[in-house]
Amino acid sequence: MSGFGIYIHWPFCKAKCPYCDFNSHVRERVDHAQWREALLRELDHYADRTPGRTVTSVFFGGGTPSLMEPATVAAVIDRVAQRWATAPDVEITLEANPTSTEAGRFQSFRAAGVNRASLGIQALDAPSLTMLGRQHSAGEAVEAIGLAARTFDRFSFDLIYARPGQTVEAWTAELRRALGYAVGHLSVYQLTIEPGTAFFPLFERGDLVLPDEDTAAALYEATQEVLEAAGLPAYEISNHARPGEESRHNLTYWRYGDYVGIGPGAHGRLTLDGVKLATRNHRAPEMWLERVARHGFGGTRTEEIGPDERLSELLMMGLRLTDGVARARLVAETGRDVDRALDGKALARLVDGGFIEVTDTHLRATRDGRERLNAVLAALLA
Repeated sequence: MSGFGIYIHWPFCKAKCPYCDFNSHVRERVDHAQWREALLRELDHYADRTPGRTVTSVFFGGGTPSLMEPATVAAVIDRVAQRWATAPDVEITLEANPTSTEAGRFQSFRAAGVNRASLGIQALDAPSLTMLGRQHSAGEAVEAIGLAARTFDRFSFDLIYARPGQTVEAWTAELRRALGYAVGHLSVYQLTIEPGTAFFPLFERGDLVLPDEDTAAALYEATQEVLEAAGLPAYEISNHARPGEESRHNLTYWRYGDYVGIGPGAHGRLTLDGVKLATRNHRAPEMWLERVARHGFGGTRTEEIGPDERLSELLMMGLRLTDGVARARLVAETGRDVDRALDGKALARLVDGGFIEVTDTHLRATRDGRERLNAVLAALLA
């Protein structure tokens, strides 16, 4: 059920969004042929280490993968199919910005083998798009959604809420408008201010003010109510889908399955001979290229993940899901069931408080628990 995914990181953007703390970079020139060869070489490295696996999903993330040449996307997809078995319903997702230039490539990406698009819409009104530093207009966003719906088997788009000055009423209206375009999947993320972003010093000085905690909570509750009523309930804290439309690739992460990370800064989790390994690539694009040229992969280190760390990672990922963590998965990863893996008193307090549910098959956070997941995890893992 957890699948086996391939993540491809394209680290380049036209401009750095002021809220973004991802490993993304702006470059005047990119040697696409050099990058294509490096991505394929690193794929070969990990294929050699994981024979016999069946790929259930491929995800092109970034950065802005819609800036990739379609020929590179096609070459990566072809190499995956050459080196691994692929599931009959393999999901191949590409993240895209909805500028008219990038949307014009949708048909070429479809021909390359992409069958699912994830669009970075973020907002549906001009002032919010300007505030968020987005390069597209509201009109381009709507046009790109329509084009994605006509081009790909499946698509999703992202929105950001808890923006400065945003009210519950305004956000509810925006969500209802978004539902006129969403088909099967919608991702909604609360705006957070991270160190190292352009927003951070503005926030520290008080020049950028976000909604207070009570308003943010009300915005979250409104999101759940509006989308659930529309038939897109949350299956993860920030992701909503009709049944069967969930992101299979992201479910591999949240179910703590294995995945290969390709490209600068990409992480991976691999189980080899019963040992769970964490892989991490160098973040700097040029350094990653140099390492791949020398060694065939851009990794900085590979570390074994012990049972206690497996427990932490499994809960941090799995409790984000509405379904929670399967107890059988907990046993498989740590050798312990709930009663031996967790502090009984802490678990009982969380159950009594209505934040955690324990059934014969699953450990899950309730809706209130998912809204306060950091505190719930801190109590469980103390």
